[in-house]
Amino acid sequence: MFTGTLELTRLILRQHRFKLFIWLAGLIGVTLAAASAYPTMYPDDQAKQAFALTMENPAMIAMVGIGYDMKEYAAAIGTLFANEMLLFTAITAAIMNILLVARMTRADEEDGRVEMIRSLPAGRLAYMSAAIIVIILANAILALVTGFGLTALGIDGIDAESSFLYGSILAGTGLTFAGFTAVFAQLAETARGTSMLAFGALIAAYLMRSVGDVNSDVLSLISPLGWTVRTNVFVDNHWWPIYLFLALAIVLIFGAFWLQAIRDLDQGFVPAKGGGKHASSLLQKPFGLILRLQRTNLLIWGICLFLLSASFGFILGDLENYFSDVAFMEAMLANSPGSNLTDQFISLLMAIMALISTVPAVMAVLHIKGEESKHRTENIYSRAVSRLYLLSNYVGLAIVVSVIMQALVALGLWSVGLSVMDNALSFNTVFSAAFVYLPAMWVITGLAVLLIGMLPKAATLVWLYLFYGFVTVYIGGLLELPEWLNNLSVFEHVPQLPAADMEAENMLWLTGIAIAIIAAGFIGYRKRDMEG
Repeated sequence: MFTGTLELTRLILRQHRFKLFIWLAGLIGVTLAAASAYPTMYPDDQAKQAFALTMENPAMIAMVGIGYDMKEYAAAIGTLFANEMLLFTAITAAIMNILLVARMTRADEEDGRVEMIRSLPAGRLAYMSAAIIVIILANAILALVTGFGLTALGIDGIDAESSFLYGSILAGTGLTFAGFTAVFAQLAETARGTSMLAFGALIAAYLMRSVGDVNSDVLSLISPLGWTVRTNVFVDNHWWPIYLFLALAIVLIFGAFWLQAIRDLDQGFVPAKGGGKHASSLLQKPFGLILRLQRTNLLIWGICLFLLSASFGFILGDLENYFSDVAFMEAMLANSPGSNLTDQFISLLMAIMALISTVPAVMAVLHIKGEESKHRTENIYSRAVSRLYLLSNYVGLAIVVSVIMQALVALGLWSVGLSVMDNALSFNTVFSAAFVYLPAMWVITGLAVLLIGMLPKAATLVWLYLFYGFVTVYIGGLLELPEWLNNLSVFEHVPQLPAADMEAENMLWLTGIAIAIIAAGFIGYRKRDMEG
């Protein structure tokens, strides 16, 4: 059953070594950089007390989890760091594990790699066991390096035990969702279905924790993310959530092995829905086919972005009361003369939401690379369809997706803010703040097109640039990055409406750059060889 596991482990490590390095370096680097900035952000008790008052807001509890007592905030700077960074860093670790496990299991099986391995003297469970070993090693490195790194910073209140507990929380959360993904890989027939089920579980866990932290501890304790925020790290250092993470991960992984052992190759326990007998007129066109293949994924992204934006809308009513004089928010929010805190918060929020909205747009255009790798575009090119026409359909869908996602973000924030604010934001203000980021989103989409046309094997590097944009927008002020480093992110050149004035010249430049990059990508795609 497990023959050849060691050899396959080395193979998977070699295949995914670059992705593993990027994920781990990004997670650990951002964690340590953010932690090192906190002593200067909260230098006295007054700043810490202001933060503690902010954490009493139910909206903040729903967003980042339950906080600490006032005296615990004053005693250790690590409590502030954990309260603001732990949950979202753990969620990022969970996303890393979901994507890697889905790629190493169901995606490799869908692409025929597992079938090829099975034709060799390899056990039935060898490939999956090798993937699990790689994931365990990655999470162990995350826990150990984070622990050593936080300890080495020498920050008051962040001792060795607390540091390794913090790293263990990230690894434990990641392993748990790796286990969920391994189980879903047996249930779904496709890698896309596996990822959708896993991300659905992550969203459900977050919502259960949000509601539970505000209203019911029992409900929150059902969610693995509820365990994440109950370690009381840097104060009491409760290790029992780590034991729960390990126990649940073991159960899930053994369950995935059992399901793998009893199912047929390329099959899932939840069969895919059968298609119609006849294709519609829209489905017979490239754009209709592309939209049909991606519609479920795009629909889920749209719903999630609307709900996330709406949840931030509830904060707008008490924003001035809860966020004034809080050092962390002052560092993150742009100090624009003549603008109030609400305008500055919306500017930051729209930048972050635009980064998130860019993900489905880039996924829409990268889909053509995935279809090419699976030799499906050959079927389309066997008909009277040119390369440029097919690529233009993918790019057109990505542009439409970017507009729709930003519209949903603006609609969610505006509609909820309308009901909680005394002086509600105007429709034009919110939608202008959202749509002003479209040229920057198109530049990143264009970068994906350029890589597909010129360097198809490096197309996924666009995610690295998008992650860099998130770092500069979200914690660039906290890290005090040099101006030239910030300017490398295209989002730094977008006017931060409504806190700042509109800069039409920047918008025209960004739009022109996007068009130029996309055109270069089209030229490269037309001239290069197709895979296979």
